[in-house]
Amino acid sequence: MRTRIIVGLALLFVVGVGTLGAGPTVGVDKQWTITNFRDPVLVKRVVISGPVAVVHDSEKMARGEACTTFYRFKPGVGIQEELVSFHCQPRDTKMATDTTFTTVSTDAGCKKLVEYQIAGTAEAHGVPAQ
Repeated sequence: MRTRIIVGLALLFVVGVGTLGAGPTVGVDKQWTITNFRDPVLVKRVVISGPVAVVHDSEKMARGEACTTFYRFKPGVGIQEELVSFHCQPRDTKMATDTTFTTVSTDAGCKKLVEYQIAGTAEAHGVPAQ
């Protein structure tokens, strides 16, 4: 019984750190974060809500490819299907201590994502209008 509790707490710690402290690196050229959009947010032309993983790939950006991908995320399971992908508009800024998502209100009442910055990075990523 004690072993189950210890293993359970260790697993909870690992999942919690991955979820709450989503680090700036997946590989050398990838940054990622996991967040939960409680209210629907328009990202490009896709309405997203619930837990998602956001991955930015600098190598793809350098090649002019879609470098940002939002994935459905299932706690305890991991990354699921791709929801939306786009080529971001990078902007140098100060180092972020927390991941931020900048939104604006739309005429339909839904918020629209215009920029995000992943904790531990000094680059913000604009979301193209189209």
